[in-house]
Amino acid sequence: MTTALVKKRIDAIDMLRGLVILLMLLDHVRERFFYHVQVSDPMDISVTEPGLFFSRFAAHFCAPVFVFLTGLSAWLYAHPAQGTARSARSFLFKRGLFLIALEVTVITVSWMGSYHTVWLQVIWAIGLSMLALAALLALPYRLLLLLGLLIVFGHNALTPINFAAGEWGYSLWTILHDRNILFSVDWLTVKVSYPVLPWIGVILLGYTAGPLYQLDAAVRRRWLLRLGGACLLLLLLLRGFNIYGETLPWQLQTTATDSLMAILNFTKYPPSLHFLLVTLGIMFLLLAQMERWQSKAAQVLVTFGSVPMFFYILHLYLLLALYSICMALFGPNQGTLFAVNQLSLVWLISIALALLLYRPTKWFSRYKHSSKKAWLRYL
Repeated sequence: MTTALVKKRIDAIDMLRGLVILLMLLDHVRERFFYHVQVSDPMDISVTEPGLFFSRFAAHFCAPVFVFLTGLSAWLYAHPAQGTARSARSFLFKRGLFLIALEVTVITVSWMGSYHTVWLQVIWAIGLSMLALAALLALPYRLLLLLGLLIVFGHNALTPINFAAGEWGYSLWTILHDRNILFSVDWLTVKVSYPVLPWIGVILLGYTAGPLYQLDAAVRRRWLLRLGGACLLLLLLLRGFNIYGETLPWQLQTTATDSLMAILNFTKYPPSLHFLLVTLGIMFLLLAQMERWQSKAAQVLVTFGSVPMFFYILHLYLLLALYSICMALFGPNQGTLFAVNQLSLVWLISIALALLLYRPTKWFSRYKHSSKKAWLRYL
């Protein structure tokens, strides 16, 4: 295995991270400056314009890609290209705890500018998934793969199970499967936005996909294309006939656009099987193609994807500052909120912020990868 080959593989992973980071930026700009137009889960296509629907749909790729690549990165950490294999358990455990602590402190404040509601979102889900993976690493590889498949394909069958607040299983089921308030007192509410059970399945699949990166590049690319095609073909079968894997069946609409929206209207909280098939299927296809991408645009994506946590925190606080400035200068113009009145402006703001954040992200990426300081691995 040559150094150039190893570098190319890592570039493809960072490139994909960079792409979904920019999609994430778009979604977070929408949540800051277009929040007066609410988006439900699944989306209500009768009141959601196509532009907003597909902007939100694009953001669906962020969490599955982040979680899957976290598992894949854990495998790459445990099986370095040069050197002997090592356990990823300690790193996963410490990193998972760090991410959970980050979610309930720094990231919570970045969303609200205050500390009255703690939203347990994607960073919490990644952190808890890392702890689960660390606990399960002693299992044989095939059992990890089987468990990941069982969770991803089977968790939709658990949808009828629910617990009322105060019942014995309520807290555990809120963490694992149902989006609910976990804890509430006068001064603080903790709400689980990302139930974690399906994401544990995704991180297990990411980890067990690691051996693909021991294969020759051409062979690996064929496997990635096959996996992507298989996911999308299975989705076509299950979704086309409303067989299994989604809580909201689709129905033919009056226009082709509305019918496409109905087909793609998947549940995200927790992610349905259909949601994961479309996002992971397209992710596999992109990973296969990105190994061949060599351009300035590709390197820009690599830069964004090389320090995802730094970008995540930086862009949230920048959005908080911009929103606060707009409220101070112009005041609320949509009820109690300040908002833009066109979705196109959300896209323009996102592009401007991506350009603004590129240089600090590039600087930090160079600093991180040239430094030997251990704490930088957590960012």
